[in-house]
Amino acid sequence: MNTSKIPRLLITAGEPAGIGPELCLQIALLDWPAEIIVCADQELLKQYNVALDLNVEIVEWQPGEAIQSHQAAKIYCYQVTLPVRTTPGTLDAANGGYVLETLQKAAELVQSNQVDALITAPVHKGIINEAGFAFTGHTEFFANLANTKPVMMLTCPEFRVALATTHLSLREVPDAITGELLTEIISILDSDLKTKYHISEPTIHVCGLNPHAGESGHMGKEEIDVIEPVLEQMRSEGYRLKGPLAADTALTPKGMKGSDVTLAMYHDQGLSVLKFAGFGRAVNVTLGLPFIRVSVDHGTALDLAGKGVADVGSLKAALSEAILMASSLDD
Repeated sequence: MNTSKIPRLLITAGEPAGIGPELCLQIALLDWPAEIIVCADQELLKQYNVALDLNVEIVEWQPGEAIQSHQAAKIYCYQVTLPVRTTPGTLDAANGGYVLETLQKAAELVQSNQVDALITAPVHKGIINEAGFAFTGHTEFFANLANTKPVMMLTCPEFRVALATTHLSLREVPDAITGELLTEIISILDSDLKTKYHISEPTIHVCGLNPHAGESGHMGKEEIDVIEPVLEQMRSEGYRLKGPLAADTALTPKGMKGSDVTLAMYHDQGLSVLKFAGFGRAVNVTLGLPFIRVSVDHGTALDLAGKGVADVGSLKAALSEAILMASSLDD
């Protein structure tokens, strides 16, 4: 168990051929009010360390060992062995299982309270599936391990957006949006905003599914048949809800006024706006888990890997968010 007074953070380095490993090393060069461990292959980190001339001291760590508060240019590494040496920018299905092993081991540490929060660098879903593992994303992976319902929320300095559905095709979305689903997600949002962000009375704005929120049933009836009844019932129970709202205006500055989070019905409805407004400063938070999990808002950027030009901004923001959330748990 972590008994230190400052948060202990664990970062999974993500796809070994992507920018994740070098971003972890760049993070190590900075000052942080936390203890930081990277879950990765130590030789992989050394490979990027030498290639990019970063001069980070990499120290192996084992569960149960004490570590020091973070010192710039030093990082602790929880070893997971990479099967095949990687070339930056070149995917190899032989390493798909390695990526999942880092996530599995990281989850075990945070669930056993040996670390206070989990931060994930980007993975490549396609190559993991090519390796023979069914994988739709971090959010679903951790929720399955914890046997909980996940809620994906992205946050940037200006606003927060949560998703009713995550990695589904558009054809599947309408059938997936049920009263039961929305009730559960809104309950989780309300609870986690209170417990993890200390917002005493969260206000949640809820988008409609269809253009113009269905235009009174002329552009679709999901708002009338599913979304509105849920919101009416939950308002009667004390939830502070507004909607269903036309999504094209719900995520404007005027539309978000007074909102602690906006709930979008599907992935691109909410995240296209957030990533336009906050790309490089936004982070992905998985709510509904019994632990803190934060991630970057970008992909593996294979074309940038190994060149030393990847922007560390989102991973910096993710660590800052994790520190904020982990510190608040002790209040």
